[in-house]
Amino acid sequence: MKKEFIQQFHINWNKVILYIRNHFDIEGKIDLIGIIYLIGIQELGKGKNRFFNREDKINILHIAICRILEPFGYYVFIGRDKEGWPHYLLKKNIPFFKKKGKQSFFIKNAIIHYMIEENIIDKI
Repeated sequence: MKKEFIQQFHINWNKVILYIRNHFDIEGKIDLIGIIYLIGIQELGKGKNRFFNREDKINILHIAICRILEPFGYYVFIGRDKEGWPHYLLKKNIPFFKKKGKQSFFIKNAIIHYMIEENIIDKI
């Protein structure tokens, strides 16, 4: 069972990478932070032809993390402010991973779930 889960994970992660590569002009390696940023821009809904300062970019990453972890019960969406920025409330602490790679796997799995939930990629 675990082997099948890992295989499915890799298939779906490759679909995420392929989608990003096919829909955005990104050369070279696609990093995890970049994917999280793209999700944040998507959730903000104001990314096209807009300049974001450093603080905005950090907030965009936060929006994405909140959104991708929301279905797992870590955050709850509470609404948008007057400028349209989404806000979330922490419901439970995000686990701390001591072993290298566990946090990355956790976030990648949440991204895959988001991409399937938003009908961006298909689950096999």
